[in-house]
Amino acid sequence: MDWLTTVDHKKIGILYLIAGGFFFLIGGLEAILIRVQLWKPLNDFVSANTYNELLTMHGTTMIFLAAMPLLFALMNAVIPLQIGARDVAFPFLNSLGFWTFFFGGVLLNISWFAGGAPDAGWTSYVPLAGSTYSEGHGVDYYVIGLQIAGIGTLIGGINFLATIINMRAPGMSFMRMPMFTWTIFITSALILFAFPALTVGLVALMFDRLFDANFFNPDNGGNTVLWEHIFWIFGHPEVYILILPAFGVISEVISTFSRKRLFGYSSMVFATVLIGFLGFMVWAHHMFTTGLGPVANALFSIATMLIAVPTGIKIFNWLFTMWGGSIRFTSANLFAVGFVPTFVMGGVTGVMLASAPADFQYHDSYFVVAHFHYVIVGGLVLGIFAGLFYWWPKMFGRVLNETLGKICFWLFFIGFHLTFFVQHFLGLMGMPRRIYTYLDGLGFNNMNLISTVGAILMGLGTIAFLINVVVTSMKPRNASNDPWEDGRTLEWTIPSPAPEYNFAQTPLVRGYDAFWKEKMEGKNAMTPAEPLGPIHMPSPSILPLIMSIGLFINGFGLMYHQYLVAGLGLAITFGCMVVRSIKDDHGFHIEPDELHDKGVKA
Repeated sequence: MDWLTTVDHKKIGILYLIAGGFFFLIGGLEAILIRVQLWKPLNDFVSANTYNELLTMHGTTMIFLAAMPLLFALMNAVIPLQIGARDVAFPFLNSLGFWTFFFGGVLLNISWFAGGAPDAGWTSYVPLAGSTYSEGHGVDYYVIGLQIAGIGTLIGGINFLATIINMRAPGMSFMRMPMFTWTIFITSALILFAFPALTVGLVALMFDRLFDANFFNPDNGGNTVLWEHIFWIFGHPEVYILILPAFGVISEVISTFSRKRLFGYSSMVFATVLIGFLGFMVWAHHMFTTGLGPVANALFSIATMLIAVPTGIKIFNWLFTMWGGSIRFTSANLFAVGFVPTFVMGGVTGVMLASAPADFQYHDSYFVVAHFHYVIVGGLVLGIFAGLFYWWPKMFGRVLNETLGKICFWLFFIGFHLTFFVQHFLGLMGMPRRIYTYLDGLGFNNMNLISTVGAILMGLGTIAFLINVVVTSMKPRNASNDPWEDGRTLEWTIPSPAPEYNFAQTPLVRGYDAFWKEKMEGKNAMTPAEPLGPIHMPSPSILPLIMSIGLFINGFGLMYHQYLVAGLGLAITFGCMVVRSIKDDHGFHIEPDELHDKGVKA
């Protein structure tokens, strides 16, 4: 019951980690099934229809249900600790964000058992996703599941914006915030502006499918290219919503394990802001072949190439941070250092794709698949692994096993490059993406086989991580406050795992890398900014869970035109809102004499 009602950001972070990890495994299984189907020509391991479902669900699951929640897990676990806050700005909303994401994801995956998963690709292009070409309920599950999950992401973004703006410890100005906090701040702003576009598109597609509207139906005056614009106005900032937090993780990890201040901090901040700003100006580079004309193509091409500049600044700053540092290659740092060259490769192919005339050749080939997996897996997933190894002791009080961690890294890293490096050449040789089989004698056979072997290695690397988690959970919770001994930021000043009130006394921040600054002056703790006193805490609540179940029921009702059921679902959700509005919940206080024994029971 404690886990179902919690509003503690640390526990919600763990819930995000478990749910995101579960969906990550499902998405990974779908990927391996795709690779098994393609390991030899004219294979009949799965049917064409099942392949389309696997392809759609793999992309959708990995982006919306695995990558995003794993990032939210790190955000929840770390951000309030890094800024010296006792919780997020809106703890109730934080809980609601998790449960809506979770039930949206469950709804989407129920489609496998309810007569067919969505099969129109993860981008769900119309008219393919319209009722004419996708007759079953598959795309309905996509449309409604993502709307519900999207609510969770949107309120999460608003919550973290409010938290970072309002709840920093005394002395922590914006230019003293840790790099991870900065990247989450910009990411939250991107979520705020990007997700409403997706919501609008999904609502329009839902009206087309369920109520015979004509937003995207050209027969009745609709426009199919409109969906592409709406989707990519969300979809391109989404790429930066995913990768910027990974940049933040890498900055923290490389700085800690090089025992050096992050090189060029202010340039890193401005590069992050610039990437966020330019991220909204490049969406049509996904649409060079739709016939927008040379002027639009040229403008979007130039804007896309410009993003390489702030990204390059970041790469050089990481290299200069390592330069002359006393580097320790822990598992976390291996993932961080492996991230740098891998992401550079993804960036270089991105600049190639940004050139509109060349894009006409690369478009819809395996070259594009290779490019975005280098960015998302070689960037984001390596970043998430680095963050998990780095902050695991702060979340659970136990340090992950280093030997298993290194096995996980090498299996995953080598498997990743085997899988996707050859796909660049497959694409240049003319293998189209989204095909379920290919003919013999085209020269694709060996590379596809290598790619499949690599995918299996990545799967083994993930299993090594799971074994590590199980083995570590058997150990006593004996991690010290600062298990890496070189912690630079506020989260390493408090016990591991953090007590439910985070800080007994709000710390006083006197510079960038606040904890390191105190260490350099011979202190082993922060100077408090307030006397010891009672600490106000929010009360747990079951309402977020019930509200999300209401939305879940509502989605089912809409999909099958059972408007009574849909109404019932909405009534449950709105009923909870009314209860929440009427019942005045002031939370509770932890008195100073209780402080020593209040630990998070994770």
